[in-house]
Amino acid sequence: MERVLGIGGYFMRAADPAALSAWYRDCLGLDADEHGLWRQEPGPTVFATFESGTDYFGSRTQGTMLDFRVRDLDAMLAQLRAKGADVDKETQDMEGIGRFGWVTDPEGNRVELWQPA
Repeated sequence: MERVLGIGGYFMRAADPAALSAWYRDCLGLDADEHGLWRQEPGPTVFATFESGTDYFGSRTQGTMLDFRVRDLDAMLAQLRAKGADVDKETQDMEGIGRFGWVTDPEGNRVELWQPA
């Protein structure tokens, strides 16, 4: 059986694509080139499905949620708060999995940040 090799892209609609791209670059350090190509560090990727009524993604109108791996969750959340980003007050620890925090981008998309265990 042929298998996929990894995630090749994640595409988002935006009212202002340039501003949203700049937010991801300036707040999260996502240094994609002019074509959106971003070379990420090797590491685990989780692919999971959720019940359609979940509140985990924030708004129920949000059909998917992007999750970024981070080295230091506390430092990333502090950086985001310093830039005025909409950061959730709570974090979550999952034994053996890692720590999680969330930020909402300027277009209203909830993004998860994961510091693997």
